[in-house]
Amino acid sequence: MRDYRSRSGSLPQMIGGFKEVDAHRSSVGGGVLRAPIRDFGFLVSFSRFLFSVLFVSMTLFVTGCEKKDWHQPEKIHWDRDMCERCKMAISERKYAVEVIDPKTRRHYKFDDIGCAILWFKEEHLDWGDEAIIWVKDGKTGEWIDARKAWYSTNKITPMGYGFTAYKTKDEAGGGEVIDFEEVKRRVIKIGR
Repeated sequence: MRDYRSRSGSLPQMIGGFKEVDAHRSSVGGGVLRAPIRDFGFLVSFSRFLFSVLFVSMTLFVTGCEKKDWHQPEKIHWDRDMCERCKMAISERKYAVEVIDPKTRRHYKFDDIGCAILWFKEEHLDWGDEAIIWVKDGKTGEWIDARKAWYSTNKITPMGYGFTAYKTKDEAGGGEVIDFEEVKRRVIKIGR
């Protein structure tokens, strides 16, 4: 600690932000010591701490409470997420399907459009007609509405149903092209 000695008298006085303290009982000798004032130091430290806590809390609140559109498909963790029906890892990026329950907003992931359709049938779900169904485009890999997509019938798919989704009928070209309702009929007929 620094020794701030003063030549002035032994009475405590305020001098430029320092408080003079009578030091005649110290081992250093008589005289007056000048020590920094720390009366409000605790309040300054506490206000800085409080500001830091509030700043971090607000940052977490704003970033953690972003509105995520539940109508949109969630990210699929390739080779880790499992098909809801067959329990196989979803690995083929151009055949993945995601079904969203509009009542609970829960997302169900599938490795093939056939698994999704048979899952609806096997589970006897009452919300199947209202379900939001996303499927990956066979050309671009983007999510498209499964009910509006066009399907080719000549591809090899993960579960062997053979239906690949495309955004437009022209992109699905080369062979037979069918709509979602026909895909449902054929998958149920295959039934495995």
